[in-house]
Amino acid sequence: MATEGPAVRRVQVAEHSRLLKLKEMFNSKFGSIPKFYVRAPGRVNIIGEHIDYCGYSVLPMAVEQDMLIAVEPVKTHTLQLANTNPLYPDFSTSADNIQIDKTKPLWHNYFLCGFKGIQEHFGLSNLTGMNCLVDGNIPPSSGLSSSSALVCCAGLVTLTVLGLKLSKVELAEICAKSERYIGTEGGGMDQSISFLAEEGTAKLIEFSPLRATDVKLPSGAVFVIANSCVEMNKAATSHFNIRVMECRLAAKLLAKHKGLPWEAALRLEEVQARLGVSLEEMLLITEDALHPEPYSPEEVCRCLGISLWELRTQILSPNTQDVLVFKLYQRAKHVYSEAARVLQFKKICEEAPDNMVQLLGELMNQSHVSCRDMYECSCPELDQLVDICRKFGAHGSRLTGAGWGGCTVSIVPADRLPSFLANVHEAYYQRSNRSLAPEKQSLFATKPGGGALVFLEA
Repeated sequence: MATEGPAVRRVQVAEHSRLLKLKEMFNSKFGSIPKFYVRAPGRVNIIGEHIDYCGYSVLPMAVEQDMLIAVEPVKTHTLQLANTNPLYPDFSTSADNIQIDKTKPLWHNYFLCGFKGIQEHFGLSNLTGMNCLVDGNIPPSSGLSSSSALVCCAGLVTLTVLGLKLSKVELAEICAKSERYIGTEGGGMDQSISFLAEEGTAKLIEFSPLRATDVKLPSGAVFVIANSCVEMNKAATSHFNIRVMECRLAAKLLAKHKGLPWEAALRLEEVQARLGVSLEEMLLITEDALHPEPYSPEEVCRCLGISLWELRTQILSPNTQDVLVFKLYQRAKHVYSEAARVLQFKKICEEAPDNMVQLLGELMNQSHVSCRDMYECSCPELDQLVDICRKFGAHGSRLTGAGWGGCTVSIVPADRLPSFLANVHEAYYQRSNRSLAPEKQSLFATKPGGGALVFLEA
């Protein structure tokens, strides 16, 4: 239940090779053994891209790849962070003076986001220190939420060390808010599924208030994740935050057009709710109110009756103040049509018609076209990979995660899976010379996994 806290399980560490290896590495690093372990999974978003921060429901599932942290509380007030991957250097800081540098999305800053979120929620000072060893097997910058999994894992670590209790929903909301310390204006999907996921089911995640509903996926199909091997870090580039801002401006212009108090409008969903109309009607209103040609900052100001200074200081975020063009029509069209596709996807899963896999595939294909053409968050490699997946038997394939790189997700009939994997592997990875380290997990079938957990040694 979402009202409960994350589960606590007692395990025989010696029977779990990954936990055992982590325990041994922890011992050689810190000269002691962990008191407990925490895991938080990554996720794949099946459909509903770039709409959570606009207030709309999304449809993700947790993957088995996760962040795993071994933890030992210590008497000092020092946080000592280490990573099993030598690419990520050790870090230590005072637990009472957490500084998160927005200009550098370094790995340890994601841990600090989760730590600081819990600290600020409870208004605590004089926090106990801890030694932590992090082990992640989610490919980084791949659109499978490795960074949010680390924030969630760190939040649960901190909560457990303090001996405090929160529900999964509260944890998800705190971690969604605290990831913004790193400068990413995300919407909360990634943190929500990391805590609210349950094995065997995808989830419809709805916001304000946050809630999750089971969505039973078709039994005759498999979801396959393929990594384009183009890395995209949301916090290191401005693409993501520019899209957030374009949606905010579109909401304000639509609200003004319909005579609503536009100053308070932040999300496209709020405009629909205030008007009390359907998503299909919002698409018609968008056609009427916005033009396909890009808007300049000056035109946005004219439409809203404000000065350039007011736009920059009161509406735009610091990292979007110098943007010269805003594609408001295209972004709003994507958001309203994608929000409708999520609801259609859930309805098809519930009704389970005979041609269910084909229908779901068509929605995923439409989603990719909209992401590529209206939201412009694809890239040539993702488009090529989507085409290859469809060619070799996927009924639907689309980019997943923020885009501009990262992964695709495809719906594949279960009986075609072996040939699909072999053909896609040859066509995309071998033929294009993308020789990848195995830990990149370039191509794999996945099923819905469980959410964040605390492990105690039995």
